[in-house]
Amino acid sequence: MSTKVDRVAKEENFIRRALSHPVRSLPLAFLAVIILGALLLMLPVARTDPGAEVLMPALFTSVSAVCVTGLVVVDTATFWTPFGQAVILGLIQAGGFGIMTLATLLALLVRKSIGLRGQLVAQSETHTLNLGDVRAVLVRVARIMLAFEAATAVLLTGRFWLAYDSNPATALWHGIFHSVSAFNNAGFSLFSDNLIGVASDPWIITPICLAIIAGGLGFPVIIQLLRGEKPRNWSIHLRLTIYGTLLLLAVGIALFAAFEWNRDETLGHLSLTGKIMASVAGGVFPRTAGFNSIDYGLASPETLMATNILMFIGGGSAGTAGGIKITTFLVLAFSIWNEVRGRDEVVIAHRSVSPSSQRQALSVALLGVAAVVVGTMLLLMLTDYSLEKVLFESISAFATVGVSTGITYHLPTSAEWVLMVLMFTGRIGTVTVASALALSAHPRLFRLPEERPIIG
Repeated sequence: MSTKVDRVAKEENFIRRALSHPVRSLPLAFLAVIILGALLLMLPVARTDPGAEVLMPALFTSVSAVCVTGLVVVDTATFWTPFGQAVILGLIQAGGFGIMTLATLLALLVRKSIGLRGQLVAQSETHTLNLGDVRAVLVRVARIMLAFEAATAVLLTGRFWLAYDSNPATALWHGIFHSVSAFNNAGFSLFSDNLIGVASDPWIITPICLAIIAGGLGFPVIIQLLRGEKPRNWSIHLRLTIYGTLLLLAVGIALFAAFEWNRDETLGHLSLTGKIMASVAGGVFPRTAGFNSIDYGLASPETLMATNILMFIGGGSAGTAGGIKITTFLVLAFSIWNEVRGRDEVVIAHRSVSPSSQRQALSVALLGVAAVVVGTMLLLMLTDYSLEKVLFESISAFATVGVSTGITYHLPTSAEWVLMVLMFTGRIGTVTVASALALSAHPRLFRLPEERPIIG
């Protein structure tokens, strides 16, 4: 009897510790919303064929939506009813805004105040630095998100209505769905061919690309830009995110155009305007957005490799993008550059980067590589697809991008579980996963003798 009581007490203590820490409660909150979304999608009213197998499609779609990825095992346009699509839209919005941030904002609206624990939870999700600023930041984040989504929805609705003979209700629904999916970098589409059919339309591609870029910058960057600070006063984070985004966009668009411009399977049959717009989309979408401007199953190996790199790097921190993040990549790049130059510290824009930030960047990158390698190995063992396609799918899932070479539809259930774990890991962050698994941290109060191993 005593043993049973002790076991129950230990289980309760474990649950209490898990729920009392923001880093641990974040994955649990995502899991809760994923389960809720899957249950809603399993309702007969959510799918067009009530007799179709629904457990794995519902669970996979819920994970993909909450993790704002966009990988699907069924056609979103035909498998799900308007109710099911509305559930997916809600899951995308919840995942993009951040489950912890959304819960804290609801507490603000109901109780008009939040406690210290709630502020810490919100702080862990929004990456704010000052505890007292959390409430103002949450309200501003909500306004910014809704403003971008509303503006994009208006433009898309007008285009769908006037140029594609959609009735007003359908045009409005398509406009809202794709604007939310774009700003949250989700990549879900209500068209069976994703955005391939409209890839040459600048009135659709341009608003979607702008929404993707805005959502991928991260809320701290957007807030700083709205303050109108001069570039010389920008923080290191702002500089790295803005300049890194511009660089990766330029490189991505140029490489995509160079590799696909004259290939009949992808861009070769399009007009000049169509090629330009599809190339712009091809450089923007891999930045964790997940939309398709071409069929990646027909893309050249060079395009797939370039896309792999862009997907893995991802977008800005504390935003809707995935990947290891631009700041992580650039901090590591500057660390290598300063090491080559023989400097003891990493200097960016006349500012020194702390060793803890460098260690965090290295940890995130290496854990990301480990996740992709393990995922790729498992998919190779569970399927008969080539390394090229399996690696592409693994990176797309981990970086919460959502573009696919088309093999996701045909994966066995075991492989679908691998992708779901990769999506979940990529959304909540590799460092968050590692922190959530560590039930306690004990800082060392002494320093051991130093020894330098041979490197390289």
